[in-house]
Amino acid sequence: MNYVRQHFQETVAIVHAMDAQLIERLVDLLVSVRANAGRLFFLGVGGSAGNCSHAVNDFRKIAGFEAYAPTDNVSELTARTNDEGWASIFVEWLKGSRLKANDCLFILSVGGGNLEKNVSPNLVAALDYGRSVGAKIAGVVGRDGGYTAQVADVCIIVPTVNPETVTPHSEAFQSIIWHLLVSHPKLKIQQTKWESTIATI
Repeated sequence: MNYVRQHFQETVAIVHAMDAQLIERLVDLLVSVRANAGRLFFLGVGGSAGNCSHAVNDFRKIAGFEAYAPTDNVSELTARTNDEGWASIFVEWLKGSRLKANDCLFILSVGGGNLEKNVSPNLVAALDYGRSVGAKIAGVVGRDGGYTAQVADVCIIVPTVNPETVTPHSEAFQSIIWHLLVSHPKLKIQQTKWESTIATI
């Protein structure tokens, strides 16, 4: 099979396997966070860090959240990595941000964190800290969901349809799901530019 066609077919298979009711639960969790003046902290590394930055923009601009991504602050991120170590970068950032029980950690990750395999120990530390202060925890992750799936209030696991393409599909569906969230009638409060332009033509 042509690879392009295969990739698209895998994408369709993932769409059909997604749990729509679980995503609705995530919507309701986010509605509650916003109603209680909670902040969103998006955490991710690698490609997921880039997705976190984009998600912060959309949740702030379209859905009216106060939202942040530690990885957007390159100076602090690299200073903490250099001085304190990679594993503590997120937890120390969250302490400095005075993470509270009405806030929410939103994890975007392929693996979700796994201490035994030394995968994203910074996410694990942040999740433990979030739990210790009673913050809500949400995630969009791949594979088996890792530590995020174990501790989250709501965790969306992108189904694995091909072990060779877990990363691209997981990171792509992070984007699909957060765009779905900010477009959801329960969360969207601001019209997006192109849709509002078309409506006036």
